Amino acid sequence: MAGPVIMDAAGIHRTVIRLSHEICERNEGLDDVVLVGVKRGGEAIARRIRDYVLGSEGVALPCAGLDIGMTRDDLVSSFFVPDAERNELGFSLEGKKVVLCDDVLHTGRSAAAGVEALFRLGRPAAVQLLVLVDRGGRELPIRADYVGKNVPTSRAEYVSVHLKELGSGEDALAITKGEKA
Repeated sequence: MAGPVIMDAAGIHRTVIRLSHEICERNEGLDDVVLVGVKRGGEAIARRIRDYVLGSEGVALPCAGLDIGMTRDDLVSSFFVPDAERNELGFSLEGKKVVLCDDVLHTGRSAAAGVEALFRLGRPAAVQLLVLVDRGGRELPIRADYVGKNVPTSRAEYVSVHLKELGSGEDALAITKGEKA
């Protein structure tokens, strides 16, 4: 793993537990709460939160992954159209409090695309944004409601996310320079 590790497996585990508690406290009852994770890293985080809430609160929150490829304004062009999956969550968003989960928040474009993709699927009562890492550098007026860790980075740095669910041997977050990780 290149670059300094900013969060190891134990730190990620503690952070997911803390974020889970924050969701429970903020929403005062979980009847109308659903978790939607931006594929791939956000989906893994959402599933970990779902599992923790089930174990600690005894509530099975609906949880699904969301492909934002077709709603990213910086990826879709007349020359390039990303591969996209059809978004079928398996549950309705109507009147729900959606916790949109992502691994890293930087420019805000992924979060904006996530919100747009959600509204193509239904009309939630509210959308709350949860991120494992906020690295600053916003280009859009986006703010996370739940933040695991604030890690200011330069434009030349990236936060490299390594999760077991995504094929890594162990969980870790590291800062890398140059190419996106």
